[in-house]
Amino acid sequence: MPHVIAIDQGTTSTRAILFDENGRPVSTGQLEHRQIFPRPGWVEHDAEEIWQNTREVIGRALGSADLTRHDIAGIGITNQRETAVVWERDTGRPIHHALVWQDTRTQDRVDALAAEGGGDRFRETTGLPLATYFSATKIGWILDHVEGARERAARGELLFGTTDSWVLWNLTGGVDGGVHATDVTNASRTLLMNLATLDWDDELLGAFDIPRAMLPEIRPSSGEFGRAKSSSLLRETPIAGILGDQQAATFGQAAFDPGESKNTYGTGNFLIVNTGDEIVHSKNGLISTVAYQLDGQAPRYALEGSIAVTGSLIQWLRDNLGIIGSASEVEALAASVPDAGNVVIVPAFSGLFAPHWRPDARGIIAGLTRFATKAHIARAALEAVAFQSREVLDAARADTGLTIDELKVDGGMVANDLLMQFQADLAGIPVVRPAVPETTALGAAYAAGLATGVWGSLDELRALWAEDRRWQPEIDDDARAARMREWGKAVERSLGWAE
Repeated sequence: MPHVIAIDQGTTSTRAILFDENGRPVSTGQLEHRQIFPRPGWVEHDAEEIWQNTREVIGRALGSADLTRHDIAGIGITNQRETAVVWERDTGRPIHHALVWQDTRTQDRVDALAAEGGGDRFRETTGLPLATYFSATKIGWILDHVEGARERAARGELLFGTTDSWVLWNLTGGVDGGVHATDVTNASRTLLMNLATLDWDDELLGAFDIPRAMLPEIRPSSGEFGRAKSSSLLRETPIAGILGDQQAATFGQAAFDPGESKNTYGTGNFLIVNTGDEIVHSKNGLISTVAYQLDGQAPRYALEGSIAVTGSLIQWLRDNLGIIGSASEVEALAASVPDAGNVVIVPAFSGLFAPHWRPDARGIIAGLTRFATKAHIARAALEAVAFQSREVLDAARADTGLTIDELKVDGGMVANDLLMQFQADLAGIPVVRPAVPETTALGAAYAAGLATGVWGSLDELRALWAEDRRWQPEIDDDARAARMREWGKAVERSLGWAE
């Protein structure tokens, strides 16, 4: 039986998951990496640690399944998007820690660019607003703050990539002929790619002062990128699929056609609605992006609602406040009270992303009284995840005119039944969890399996999707509207906090 291995290089950990020909997970290896916070608003990763962990988790997944490279048809890669790595072509050493998608240190540069032409000056070309979220200003910051980096980049001595490119380059040999490439989904998150041409755009490169010589080649999401060399366990296995994590989750949910959607609950939340071969420009705070591209075919596009802080809010309760000892404890604590006691949390730790795009917002806890306990705060934290997802769901409906009858969900937080019920209540539609909740890794496996013949068509992949559980709304429209008004008041109070 052929297997496919997916490397899921995420924001907090790196995993390798083996899938069989039925799309079922067989084994997993996982390691967390350090979250580095040098200053408020700064978030970094050690790219070398990520690569070391990648090699280790591949071994763990293969060892646990008692399989070898001869059992593996292909490798898929999925990754945290927008996180910027810059490294030396000749040595493979990063010249600075990776700047993570959550990092906001480049806000001054974003403001300066916006002052010259508005926050949407590149939206027609890229589908994106000007924001620290995307890669372009992160690359510029590294080039400006590492001595000699700009000159070296112009000479072709430095390479840039999101973490998919970093893993691919190392996996295919690194300094010994490593492949420097990315796929269209990751490239579409840099603020440097033209959505229509699927190529780096000279006007954008000039505006952000990024040398073309350091950028990876842009390729379709499904197709052979190269073969593994640096991992003896996977030697000569083709790397045949790359998708940014949210597009991979959409692919894993079999949302291949216009109007099909999913919402992923991870470090942040990300709603994606497939718009087919049409680039839809949002009027309601969403972004336009590439959903996927199969080798030899036209790209498929999507609208996305990106929420910065959801799962990381639960980590904050654990690591910063000590309210819980582990993330799994939050559901029981939140369920110990019948409601949030009028407490509302707006987790604008890095400003607010979709649909507000307000970098001046900061996190608040509103509605506190002496009655409030840590259980109410835990429940309010879970509700904040559902409130934010309802906002981007409303924006997607407004932009597309589509009726979204149900919400397919995935990611680590969907194991939380209380949260899923909150979401159904606030969305007013059923929430559906798939039988394989780790759809991010599954989507990367699907892309690689399509390119290597494990699966023959999208219809074959669609037939593999299965439902695990469904939550129905349990509150009426009036109660739902009242809760959203409460959320809206709290959001208003979070705005304008940062000068």
